[in-house]
Amino acid sequence: QVQLVESGGGLVQPGGSLRLSCAASGGIVRINSMGWYRQAPGKERELVATVTSGGSTKYVDSVKDRFTISRDNAKNTVYLQMNSLKPEDTAVYYCDADVVHYSNGLYSSLDEWGRGTLVTVSS
Repeated sequence: QVQLVESGGGLVQPGGSLRLSCAASGGIVRINSMGWYRQAPGKERELVATVTSGGSTKYVDSVKDRFTISRDNAKNTVYLQMNSLKPEDTAVYYCDADVVHYSNGLYSSLDEWGRGTLVTVSS
């Protein structure tokens, strides 16, 4: 089974920085796009940033010039460097990956999610 495990969340003051990591494992042949989403209390989950296997990136407007998404294909890991954090960035951050998986002689395309890591921006 494919697993995505996030790490790096925590409490940070406004203006501070955090780096999130998400490592994927389990029968992975290839990972196409990877991304970060977030869900703030009382709000719907929203896309934060995505990165393709070739390194092309997209960001939601509210994080442009503050957040940077990157990935290490050899480690099946995606990162989110978050700078100049604001209270409105407070949310549970989820990793998402479009995975080609191999098991028991079968290939399958899966959309996998991590369990999330909490980021709290507060003084």
